[in-house]
Amino acid sequence: MWKPVERIKYKALDDEWPSADEAAKSRLFSSVAIGDISLQQRTWIPAMVPWRSNEEGEVTQDVLDWYQRFAEGKPGAIVIEATGIRNTPSGPLLRIGDDRYIPGLKKLVQTVRAASDGKTRLFIQLIDFMTIRRRPDTQKFLSRFLTISDAHRTLLQMPDADDGVVRDNLLALSLEQLQVVLTEKEWEDMSFGYRERVTDTHINEIAELPQVLPRLFSDAARRAELAGFDGVELHFAHAYTMASFLSATNSRTDGYGGTQEGRVRLPLEVYHAVRENTAKKFIVGCRMLTDEIFEQGSRLNDATYFAEQFASVGMDFLSFSRGGKFDDAKQPKVGWAAYPYTGQSGYECMPSFISDSFGPFGRNINPVAHIRENLAAKELKVPCITAGGIHTFMQAESILEKDQADIIGFARQSLADPDWFEKVRQGLGGQATLCRFSNYCEGLDQKHKQVTCELWDRVDLDVDGVSKTSDGKRRMIAPAWKSS
Repeated sequence: MWKPVERIKYKALDDEWPSADEAAKSRLFSSVAIGDISLQQRTWIPAMVPWRSNEEGEVTQDVLDWYQRFAEGKPGAIVIEATGIRNTPSGPLLRIGDDRYIPGLKKLVQTVRAASDGKTRLFIQLIDFMTIRRRPDTQKFLSRFLTISDAHRTLLQMPDADDGVVRDNLLALSLEQLQVVLTEKEWEDMSFGYRERVTDTHINEIAELPQVLPRLFSDAARRAELAGFDGVELHFAHAYTMASFLSATNSRTDGYGGTQEGRVRLPLEVYHAVRENTAKKFIVGCRMLTDEIFEQGSRLNDATYFAEQFASVGMDFLSFSRGGKFDDAKQPKVGWAAYPYTGQSGYECMPSFISDSFGPFGRNINPVAHIRENLAAKELKVPCITAGGIHTFMQAESILEKDQADIIGFARQSLADPDWFEKVRQGLGGQATLCRFSNYCEGLDQKHKQVTCELWDRVDLDVDGVSKTSDGKRRMIAPAWKSS
């Protein structure tokens, strides 16, 4: 992963913890309305991908155990991982692209309700993503995958050669020579792996996304409602389809790209389709970026405009992240796929303890505060959720007291200690295990391994009944905490 030049090493913040009485009177542990429902506290576990489903995208026992463990901490809300809206293979990631998934998702809802004593609201994140393939071996790419064109023949000065001869000549070239002969897209496909973009409108399936996606998202939301979720979070962030429509790199000329108005058009149409296909009390919000970080991407002014549009049409909440793009990702190894959290934009999404003078804590607070202030100035009231490097009560309470956000997201901190919320609420914050921001979990995700935390995944491995990862070396969920 990209690291700042300064490479300053940070430790977890050494803040004071509230007593049970102080916690009860705090903003963090006060209720907040979201649409027609309310959270009992302003704590939120954002969507994280744990790689615990199966190849069919079903709710497995591992999935149930994973979310049950988070629910035992009784946060205000949990957002279930990015769940695919298409009924197509996507590895061990949850899917919701067919009615056959409803029974499993219903069991997941029931599990969280029971484990949290009904105190935790439950949302599911709906995602669409486009094709991305692993980086090929150069020889294999040139001999098998590359489509030979007359342009190649012209540049090689062999206009009448058949494909096999052209391939032989390409294989004899140095990388520097190949970069001259191949198109920019061909060079990228060879160097990084093939990746579809929303601007690839010469591909019918991509050209037709504006006609297809509203229905796919709305059908998925209907299934989520039937399964008993309180609402859905539309995934409009990071490296995926909907965020790519919002991106400044979206140059489509069919009315769904170019200007801010064109880029936000499909996300608004998706929202309206979901809203029309679900009950009024069913919550519909989105996850979006405050900044894409890389130079050609969308910046804070774009996010401010998009948030205003989403609030204007009645979205129930806006949850903010930043970065996490393919556009500045590092070149993957041969046989690996590009990973959108390896460049600077990835660092801004998941900063580590090795940081710059600002540090890894709360890098998204000010951008979210700016967007929220703009919404308030225009009398647009929608709960804004901030996240990123927040792991102490004092951090969270200060954000709320300054009206910089309405709800606080704890992703890696909840992974480090699912009981953080109950420990702090009971005046036992000193017992909390604090995230060190080593990004150990992120490294597992990059390798598509079952995600765990280094702070607990080797604890009590020999205890009977401990569920272990597929390699048998790590426990799957954090050890239980017994309140005193």
